[in-house]
Amino acid sequence: MKMEEIISTVNEFFSKHVQPPFRITSVVKQENGWDVELEVIEEKEYMKAYAKDQLLGVYEAKLDQDMEVISFERVSLRPRSAPLDKNEGG
Repeated sequence: MKMEEIISTVNEFFSKHVQPPFRITSVVKQENGWDVELEVIEEKEYMKAYAKDQLLGVYEAKLDQDMEVISFERVSLRPRSAPLDKNEGG
């Protein structure tokens, strides 16, 4: 499986169901598919209207061997300017 195909599949799924802007921060091959981590700017318009810092959501998506997104979840949420936890990637 080409990395470009995995990234394209995840981009299409998140554009349709979660809304951009987002960026893929990791893709890891697993025994039965791939784990993908993304960062999503959450509630951009709301935060801009109230002059607050943007919220950054970190999502994990799982793809099966057929390259279908089988699950995704937000695993953390923080102000965009907040420092990363030492256990988080970045």
